[in-house]
Amino acid sequence: MKLPISSFYYHRQGRSIDEKSNEADLSDRIEAICLEFPRYGYRRVTAQLKRDKLLVNHKKVLRLMRESDLLCRVKRRYTRTTDSNHGFPRYPNLVRGMAVTHLNQVWISDITYIRIKTGFVYLSAILDAFSRRVLGYAISARLDASLATEALSMAIARRQPNPGVIHHSDQGVQYASSEYTEELKRYGFVVSMSRRGNPYDNARMESLE
Repeated sequence: MKLPISSFYYHRQGRSIDEKSNEADLSDRIEAICLEFPRYGYRRVTAQLKRDKLLVNHKKVLRLMRESDLLCRVKRRYTRTTDSNHGFPRYPNLVRGMAVTHLNQVWISDITYIRIKTGFVYLSAILDAFSRRVLGYAISARLDASLATEALSMAIARRQPNPGVIHHSDQGVQYASSEYTEELKRYGFVVSMSRRGNPYDNARMESLE
């Protein structure tokens, strides 16, 4: 009979949604569903609309939900990279309020994580506080002292600094460990650490993340 398929479904299964004239009504219904079922995504909302005899494409539902900011946001698990609960010595903050005026005056270091398809990996990096250039870095699936030490070794090999450079980090176990601090002292670094639980003490490095 050369009738459009939509006409068949209109009479057979329910009323069709006119894209131009009824979008406001559809948006209201979608919002009502989202209020009743806060964790519904666009596919489940589409299924609910079909149960309500409203024939609408899931792509349109996705667009309307996105425009109305109704899409569920997945809460990502926080990954902790700083463990300050350890028995290693802690060092005072030597760079608080210091004016950094030249290269190799202060090196700053921190560890963060990078999300990948199968999970995440850890990144340890060392910056020159004056130039903000990355001097050394290391990536690993394990969060241990060897990750930080590898980044430090790269930075030392590139710059070969004279003794007296201040190495500043947080109080994480990777930086406070004997393995790491002995390596610092072997090359003549002066150890400096942020106050516990105070990210502002290492703001130069936090901004890299």
